[in-house]
Amino acid sequence: MPKGKYIWTATVGEKGQIVIPKQARDLFDIKPGDTILLLGDDEHGIAIPKKNNFNNLFDLAFNGKDDK
Repeated sequence: MPKGKYIWTATVGEKGQIVIPKQARDLFDIKPGDTILLLGDDEHGIAIPKKNNFNNLFDLAFNGKDDK
């Protein structure tokens, strides 16, 4: 994998719940009780962005702008 790129799998349970792999939770500092955002696109699928990065993602998703 290229540096800074990761891939994990998760299994969807009977109630539609997924477990975020421990390595991903540790990497992105996701703790029990945290709120995460799920972004969906018919063509590209679902993305779960890193918490506290919502403003940049909203601009990119809804306005097509990337501040980088």
